[in-house]
Amino acid sequence: MKTQFERMMDGLNDVEAFLAGEQEGFKAHVPQDVDVKAIRNRLGMTQARFSDTFGFSLDAIKHWEGGRRTPEAPARTLLTVIGKNPAAVLTALNPAAFAAAVGSSKPTTVHVKVDRKRPTSRGVTKRKAHSADGVKRITK
Repeated sequence: MKTQFERMMDGLNDVEAFLAGEQEGFKAHVPQDVDVKAIRNRLGMTQARFSDTFGFSLDAIKHWEGGRRTPEAPARTLLTVIGKNPAAVLTALNPAAFAAAVGSSKPTTVHVKVDRKRPTSRGVTKRKAHSADGVKRITK
């Protein structure tokens, strides 16, 4: 069995070979376990806000945190990036809000709002949309 140092050196050698063009392809490591609750708490978000902000279903968040289900590899990858750099994920998911925030010289907190469909009495679905300037608009 290899020591942790030997495994790290093997990984660094693989990266070096890949960068030198000696090795084709590179496989990223996806962690087997992701502590969803710790990531969410570190961001100071409720389960509902976390699910709305990052596009997970609220039920999935509850099941992951309760230990009844485990996130699949793509979700674990996204959760890992959220845990390390949530601003990168928010920028990718909502570039307009971050572009508006970057225009200011002051540190800015950007609150992301997700469009929610609401049925009307006539069966037509309306969407509540929020622009970067905070003005609500209703569209069909």
